[in-house]
Amino acid sequence: MGPLTGQEHDGAGAVAVRAAWGTYQQIADRLRARIASGELAPGAEVPSEADLGAEFGVARTTVRRALAVLEREGLVAVAPGRGRTVSGPGSPAPFPGESAAARIARDLAGQVAGGDLAPGDRLPSEHALAAEHGVSRGTARQALARLETAGLVEAAQGRGRYVRAADAASARREARCQDQ
Repeated sequence: MGPLTGQEHDGAGAVAVRAAWGTYQQIADRLRARIASGELAPGAEVPSEADLGAEFGVARTTVRRALAVLEREGLVAVAPGRGRTVSGPGSPAPFPGESAAARIARDLAGQVAGGDLAPGDRLPSEHALAAEHGVSRGTARQALARLETAGLVEAAQGRGRYVRAADAASARREARCQDQ
């Protein structure tokens, strides 16, 4: 793919490369097409901001704006310290401004409310949640802490976290949790 920029001369002989208005949307469209075609499959790493910037001939800030569009659409997920990956089918669509921890907590609370996780069932470990959702263990820990605070989960020292006996209404309320 070719650059999406124009060049301007500043009178002193220097060339400044500026992205045309709406370039980030064009980049988002091209990446969206790659995802739809399977060129970027679910779970695949999205090229780095620097690589995309070089490919399209734009600054990293323009690439960041394009990737932010795809993140809001739920097509791309961010794993702090690991980069961005293509979201898989069935991944819950994020609420605007929702953190990964809030999304994971909402997903688990939905499983409790739907009966997939019954009272007394052991929840996946931090490590398993981190791997499943492509996040750090700290993010998975934050998600589990949200559920503990909501009273849906209790921790058993050295044994893990378990679904606490709770009424379905409180599980549904937690399933709608927003990032605070």
